[in-house]
Amino acid sequence: MGTRRKSRELTLQALYQAEVSGTEPLEQFALFCENFQVNQKIIPLAQELLEGISAHAAEIDALIGQHTKNWRVGRMSVIDRNLIRLGVYEVLFRDDVPATVAINEAIEIAKRYSTDDAPSFINGILDAISNGKSQ
Repeated sequence: MGTRRKSRELTLQALYQAEVSGTEPLEQFALFCENFQVNQKIIPLAQELLEGISAHAAEIDALIGQHTKNWRVGRMSVIDRNLIRLGVYEVLFRDDVPATVAINEAIEIAKRYSTDDAPSFINGILDAISNGKSQ
């Protein structure tokens, strides 16, 4: 597994921790990395992703809400919601990541960390947002 994938997984873990503990994603990130002996090579990208997701959180959640039918963002599982946030951020705000790569990465991480239904659910939302971007 490459360092970018590991950085994305670390980002997901930090977003999950922040949500369940009621803190900001970057607030305890250094402590999290220290306590779990995180590979130092993956921290910079994970931190960039966390900063970007945090900076655009309201816009990202609004877009997710616009592209889900009968499914509020708050009703999604914590893992799925944060994987979608990560994917949306990469699709819309990272020029160094092609949309197809961002979507595929979110799907692959969902296969590892979420339910069997999550990959298709996440793919549908990210694909809709990505297609909306190109119009």
